[in-house]
Amino acid sequence: MERRAGAVWGLFGCIAAASSVLVMHRPPADRLSDLHIYYGAAQAVHSGQPLYRYVAGNGGPFTYPPFAIVLLRPIIAVPEPVLQIVWLVLTCAAVAAIAVAVGGALAPAGRRRRLAVAAGACAVMLSAPAQSNLRFGQVSVFIVLLALVDAVGLTPARYRGALVGVAAAVKLTPLLFIGFFLVARRRADAIRAVAAFVACAAVGAAVLPADSWTYWTGTVLQTSRIGNLASMGNQSVHGMLLRVGVPPDALPAIWAGLIAAICGAALLRARRLQLDGLAGRAAVLVGCATVAASPVSWTHHQFWTVLAAMLLIATHGVAQRVAGAVLLVVMTVSLGALLGDVSTYPGVQFLFENARSLGAVAVCLAGCGGVVASAATRRGTRTGLRLAAVAAAILAGFALLPLPAGADPTFKAYTMDDAGNPRYFFVSHAWVAGAPGAPPGSELRWGEVRPGAALPGVLRFAVLREKTKVRVNGVVEESVARLAYWSAPGGSPRDIPLLRVSPGGREFSFRSANLAHGRLVAYDAEGHALATFTKELDP
Repeated sequence: MERRAGAVWGLFGCIAAASSVLVMHRPPADRLSDLHIYYGAAQAVHSGQPLYRYVAGNGGPFTYPPFAIVLLRPIIAVPEPVLQIVWLVLTCAAVAAIAVAVGGALAPAGRRRRLAVAAGACAVMLSAPAQSNLRFGQVSVFIVLLALVDAVGLTPARYRGALVGVAAAVKLTPLLFIGFFLVARRRADAIRAVAAFVACAAVGAAVLPADSWTYWTGTVLQTSRIGNLASMGNQSVHGMLLRVGVPPDALPAIWAGLIAAICGAALLRARRLQLDGLAGRAAVLVGCATVAASPVSWTHHQFWTVLAAMLLIATHGVAQRVAGAVLLVVMTVSLGALLGDVSTYPGVQFLFENARSLGAVAVCLAGCGGVVASAATRRGTRTGLRLAAVAAAILAGFALLPLPAGADPTFKAYTMDDAGNPRYFFVSHAWVAGAPGAPPGSELRWGEVRPGAALPGVLRFAVLREKTKVRVNGVVEESVARLAYWSAPGGSPRDIPLLRVSPGGREFSFRSANLAHGRLVAYDAEGHALATFTKELDP
């Protein structure tokens, strides 16, 4: 067993080395881009510039509390290329440490645990969150490690809770662990966590008073600075609601209600696990709640869901192990890209694209390893199977029903900034110029291109199917004042920009997950529908 564990750790080293080499072979502009932001922000602060006015060359601002830059400021003591190598090594070491920290929940003490820890480290390193941390040079892996070590109870009792406070001072999401400490009767840990958080914030204020005032009086609430929160990378409940198309005025109340229910369920289950002596499972469950609850949960934040998948696999019971294996696959590959060709319905594609968010929510509601997540009994196994059957039925019904237009996960209408890209405007430029049809070679270059419809006086377009999306590109006549597209029945339409790219006509282009339920309508200046296209959209 010792030899097997050593061999698996050797495999981990190979995976870590290969992943790091692949990162370093990426183009410089796409290599450890977040670390580049940290480095530039530290230089800006060192030269006396305002922290939250800094924008890196790749367009990214600094988004963490001031204490984070106090900790990161020493990195400018070494050249950035050297820092990149050091950061990759530390990230790989942190992944291994995370596996060791959760090892007590993976297997009993002894040789079996050593093998389970080594295998778990390999699984975490191969997961999308670990690879994303390596690619972007993120701090998330270190935040997870600090919170996990503290919550599991690996720190000395007299200091326990302090690491959670430090982690929260760098990134706010671990604050939920303070609530966990309170409900799990770890009040002293909660007090130390709050004290550490306040002390770190005070250090940030003492070192950077103006930047601290800017952050805590406004910047902390400006989540839009982080990027497009509706993009597929944001696998939080908030991001999923944005993609569903929840109206802006109703979004805060719906989101708050869902988060209260999800976090409440997770904290109660975590409390039961903690009292049963399963601190590792409790900590991971709370971590999954932070992923679901945060307004922004990019891929590199989602280590907790990977750990939950591993704990499910390590649990007794077929249903739990199958669920864990499925969740581990979801957290390693992108189902939206892998299975895009089989997503006949918008609901199926939506489930694929939001599988990681749904997985985190499912863990919060069901626990890490079943309803009680303790040693399974026949009754517990039957209960797990019933819950799995109910969940499968709900997901199946959701997948087969058309979703509102806002739920199309890949929709994008192209603007004038995109007009020069032939991949987006694959036939319209030629039509405006008076060519007889698709540009020469376009079929070979972009796949199957065919005229979708031609109605004199209104518009004509072509449809192009790609692996994970469908593109529509065409031209409109002067009688068309507005072009609107519905991804599916219900919801609000998407307005498609009409672009006067060149003399002689106006062009439009957009993409969608699929066009099976799509509807494209052209309107005149008075709002009357000139033409409606449905069957013509689906190639």
